[in-house]
Amino acid sequence: MGRNCPEALGDYLAGPNHTLPTSGTAKFSSPLSVDDFVKKMQYTYFTRDALADVAGDVAYFARQEGLTGHAKSAVIRTEETT
Repeated sequence: MGRNCPEALGDYLAGPNHTLPTSGTAKFSSPLSVDDFVKKMQYTYFTRDALADVAGDVAYFARQEGLTGHAKSAVIRTEETT
């Protein structure tokens, strides 16, 4: 939530993720249940200082995948503004 939670933070470090099952995994997934009809939400909240502590790690993982925009999204939020 908010300015201090770039998408890359959730992708690489904070926990909530948007990775979906692919590659035919539906072949062995469970049948429908009541849980399939319940909306579950997760959110992440970091202060600027907390993000500053991990921004380098987030950027490292993003760069390893060639996602320089993701890397920038974490680092730019920790830079001083004039």
